[in-house]
Amino acid sequence: MPEASGLFWDEHGPADAPVLILSSGLGGSAGYWQSNLAALAQRHRVIAYDHRGTGRSSREVPGDLTIQAMAADLALLIRETGVVKPTLIGHAIGGLIGLAAALAEPALLARLVVINGWARLDPHTARCFDTRLSLLRDSGARAYLHAQPLFLYPAPWISDHHARLADEEEAGIAHFPGAEMVQRRIAAARRFDLLHRLPDIAVPTLLVASDDDMLVPHGCSDVLAKGLPDAQLARMASGGHACNITRADHFNMWLLDWLDSEAE
Repeated sequence: MPEASGLFWDEHGPADAPVLILSSGLGGSAGYWQSNLAALAQRHRVIAYDHRGTGRSSREVPGDLTIQAMAADLALLIRETGVVKPTLIGHAIGGLIGLAAALAEPALLARLVVINGWARLDPHTARCFDTRLSLLRDSGARAYLHAQPLFLYPAPWISDHHARLADEEEAGIAHFPGAEMVQRRIAAARRFDLLHRLPDIAVPTLLVASDDDMLVPHGCSDVLAKGLPDAQLARMASGGHACNITRADHFNMWLLDWLDSEAE
């Protein structure tokens, strides 16, 4: 299990292939990407890492936790693994990390994929965060995790995957990073605001948005598409916030086609 300055990561695919780095959302765990690894690793070297404070990575996160600090961790991971100009694929907060990294170091990334992300927090997302925090503070970690699928997945998918979600809830309890860390990560997501800096982010970007996302309105991706100089928007009619899981085959096909077209 490789480690870079307290960040733990897994590697998949050919060692000499183009590099993809996968950065997950609020949960921060590399395990989020299980539905995508096999397809992406066929022709790419794929690195999936646990954010600092989550998963197998160091739980010590000193100072003020910000998206910019998480972007600095991404840059640290890239340098310590010896990777040159990878493509960053980020879900929600993971996408915000990519945007912040591309702004701070324009030459760091070759390309960027942002799945259901935003430039500035939407009031609806803020309301969802308030609800999740209330559950965490008033009812504890299990209630927080039990409600989590409601924000991530469409109702039919939840019905069809009840047993899987029950197993994931138990795993979530076993590896829960603690209420304080969850609150710090949500606070960092709330404060993130690059709305007026979008024109300065020149890295080619694929934006993926779901029309039925319960957590982040798809209009947030429209704002990113209008503000970024080199962006392409792919919209899914359904799939929910975690559309790369619920519609993994469709997502993988879109992503690989875009990667191929950008490489030409």
